[in-house]
Amino acid sequence: MLFMMIVKASKNSEAGNLPNPELIESMTKYNEALVKAGVRVAAKGLHPSSNGIRLSYPEPGGKPVLTAGPFPETAELVAGFFLIDVKSRKEAIEWAMRMPDPQGHGEGQIELRQVFEAPGQTSKHL
Repeated sequence: MLFMMIVKASKNSEAGNLPNPELIESMTKYNEALVKAGVRVAAKGLHPSSNGIRLSYPEPGGKPVLTAGPFPETAELVAGFFLIDVKSRKEAIEWAMRMPDPQGHGEGQIELRQVFEAPGQTSKHL
């Protein structure tokens, strides 16, 4: 089963503030544990929304409207993600619970979401 652990943005991540060395070390160890367990598919951090572009479709069938960042609502933004391939929802939750505070300022928030897979397709075959 594929799950995405979505690391939500914060004021610090949107300001481009990098984590302190202790958090970087903790996240490195966490990443190594995911790899060693054979569950990590991908993991990436994202640039702040000031470097982003949002496409919206205000009219059905209409052309998209482009809006350049930054975007004001950090609660709606993503700072990074981990894609993991696990045997169950319970295992995905266990891995998410092991992640250090991804922001390191008491602002961390992780959203765990299962990824749709094609019928009959198992995630190990992606």
